Amino acid sequence: MKSFTAGANDTDMRLSRFVESVTNKLPTSLLYKSFRNGRIKVNGKKAKPEYRIQKGDLIELYIIDEFFENVPVKKEPVLRRVAFETVFEDENLLIVHKPAGVLCHSDNTGDPSLVEGITRYLIEKGEYDPKAQNAFSPAVCNRLDRGTQGLVIAAKNAAALRSMNKLIREDGLTKIYACLAFGRCADGDYQAWHFHKEDAKKVQLARKPKNDRETGQPYKPIKTGVRLQRFAGDIGLYRIILYTGRTHQIRAHMRMLGHPLLGDRKYGDEAINARWPMKNQALCALELRFADKIEDEVLARYAGKKIVNPYCTLEKEFETLTGEK
Repeated sequence: MKSFTAGANDTDMRLSRFVESVTNKLPTSLLYKSFRNGRIKVNGKKAKPEYRIQKGDLIELYIIDEFFENVPVKKEPVLRRVAFETVFEDENLLIVHKPAGVLCHSDNTGDPSLVEGITRYLIEKGEYDPKAQNAFSPAVCNRLDRGTQGLVIAAKNAAALRSMNKLIREDGLTKIYACLAFGRCADGDYQAWHFHKEDAKKVQLARKPKNDRETGQPYKPIKTGVRLQRFAGDIGLYRIILYTGRTHQIRAHMRMLGHPLLGDRKYGDEAINARWPMKNQALCALELRFADKIEDEVLARYAGKKIVNPYCTLEKEFETLTGEK
């Protein structure tokens, strides 16, 4: 038998998910059999999978020891420093500027990630102790491509993570980007249809609804707002409003509109990239706008709040490339 005492970051977590997080390779069938047989208890009583954990609950798991073997030992991880700039911080959220070239999450390259850097930052501040947690670790709520710079939201506790993810799913957060693109695109809100096949490196766009030939799955509608801010020497500095948030939406949609982003090696134009060489695609998450009304208790204080990124480099790059001041 293993027992755990629920902490603040376990509050409101579904009990079945908690059990999965503290065991290793526990089959789903055995998990639910253990619930039926009363081998999972909360505060000494038989509990149901959907029970929402409360701080201070004593959780007892009468499960075979082998499913607790090879569970990662709770210890302070070895984390590398990662460059980022803090734009906003309180007890719930840390909003940072991620430089281009930095991963949000670890991948198979082994390069350090923003999550790694944020976790180290919070440990050093004394705001996160991995040894004191049953399941929670700091996490980012929105993801940027490696080559995209800009604002990333990190949740510093489990309640903020759940609430922030829900707010994003329900379109309670408007994301505005800046980009440098070729040519003069007329201001407007543009619609297209988007398809991203699993494991594909690029997305597909269509100008009208359709289904993918191979899978039969429908393309999903996207909407992108384009606003020209400055223009000189065939280069436009744009504000982009994401009404929907699909994979590579801005990069693919601007290419479809005939105005590829500078430096974009995936969706850009080779001749344009040769004319204006850039290390990464010229795209920056510039601004976050919280909905004017937020009913969620954790996030209600942020209603109407606007976070603007002071570290975006694209206006300076526009001036360097065009000679316009």
